[in-house]
Amino acid sequence: MSSDEKKSKVEARSPRGFADREAGELAATGRMLDVIRSVYELYGFEALETPAFEYTDALGKFLPDQDRPNEGVFSLQDDDEQWLSLRYDLTAPLARFVAQNYDRLPKPYRSYRCGHVYRNEKPGPGRFRQFMQFDADTVGSASPAADAEICMMAAEALERLGIARGDYVIKINSRKVLDGVMEAIGVGGAENAARRLVVLRAIDKLDRLGPDGVRQLLGEGRKDESGDFTKGAGLPLPAIDTILSFSLGGQYKDGKPQFDLFGLLGKSEIGAQGAEELLEIEDLARDAGFGPDRIRIDPSVVRGLEYYTGPVFEADLTFETRDEKGNPVRFGSVGGGGRYDGLVGRFRPENTPATGFSIGVSRLFAALKLVGSPIVTALPHVGPVVVLVLDRDRVADYQRMVAQLRAAGIAAELYLGAAGMKAQMKYADRRNSPLVVIQGSDEKAKGEVQIKDLVAGAKAAAAIATNEEWKAARPAQISVPESELAAEVAKALAAQREQ
Repeated sequence: MSSDEKKSKVEARSPRGFADREAGELAATGRMLDVIRSVYELYGFEALETPAFEYTDALGKFLPDQDRPNEGVFSLQDDDEQWLSLRYDLTAPLARFVAQNYDRLPKPYRSYRCGHVYRNEKPGPGRFRQFMQFDADTVGSASPAADAEICMMAAEALERLGIARGDYVIKINSRKVLDGVMEAIGVGGAENAARRLVVLRAIDKLDRLGPDGVRQLLGEGRKDESGDFTKGAGLPLPAIDTILSFSLGGQYKDGKPQFDLFGLLGKSEIGAQGAEELLEIEDLARDAGFGPDRIRIDPSVVRGLEYYTGPVFEADLTFETRDEKGNPVRFGSVGGGGRYDGLVGRFRPENTPATGFSIGVSRLFAALKLVGSPIVTALPHVGPVVVLVLDRDRVADYQRMVAQLRAAGIAAELYLGAAGMKAQMKYADRRNSPLVVIQGSDEKAKGEVQIKDLVAGAKAAAAIATNEEWKAARPAQISVPESELAAEVAKALAAQREQ
């Protein structure tokens, strides 16, 4: 190839923040999703699929302005001059669907959705612009029982996936309670909105920075290890002490919370209402057998507070892993959600309460690999049985064998390349094929086929010293009548699964 031809070739590269997934990971992810789906359906939720694109104004706070149509979302303008955006999450499309089909849907409406979402944000390690979420939501119920059920369902899904009890906790807090604490320390009202956001962001960093780091962010500010300074909320010391007492209240001793929820809220009516709701959710969970080791109130939980209107939830993994420097760190959140009573109301006049939970599929998959869950680790991806082509003028015979295997429900393929037997065997290895079917002219004359077990053959070959020994032994290779091909292949595959 000339240098000019090389220059004209397009570079093969993935877009920043997007990743390819191969067969093994897809198969393991599929098994994980099947478990989550089975739990959601056990709780009476039904499947729903919405389009990847929505009209941009349906995405609410992510509506792009005229000068920055791609801010936060990937957007394009259709030929009718309407703005379309790739969905940012799975909740806004659900709200649109419910509003559009309101009169025919049962209320409450219980659904689950699984699919990719897209964020037009700066990518980084473990942070992608396309990733999968698995959501479940109840729309049309204001009862705390709906919130409790979502939390119980999330806990049960984690346990069925292989996360041991004690290695996770579903934490619950409330937007109303947080608003009440803000009122109690004197930063309520619209005029303090920006200051409240600084306070809430500081609380959200409690796991990473600890109480001392958060205290600095609530006060004048904090300088990190690199020397960068983050301006703080500028709260007085009594307000900082109140916030820290509240945020650290998730600590339990002998199954009981170590904080006075109502005492910290002062005379805030909205805060008291939120606290009553949280306690009712906790009571409902306890009545159903979900103790504080599985579901509990934790005032440090801060999630999308411009989005949620009441209780908020977070699925937190409590076991330790190691960061890039080898330091022990907790794995942290793999999902969350809460009550969002205003979202459907953007489309319709009715008051339509809603609550839901979203699992971050990729992050949960990584956690399951860390704990060695058999759902993602025990079953390697298995390719098809490969029928080798040794006589080019007998392709029709080989294709007939493939058809027999497929008719018996066995995944099989005919080698379609032009290479010889050695290269065909290497191809089968790369396809993770469990078996190959071999029929040369000698086998054809006898009405037989050779079935070679590649898994057992690899183990046996490791103990054979010379090529002559290998040819003589033909490890894990048997001859069977051609008429019994499908039955013998099925028997060999069953033996592999048992092993």
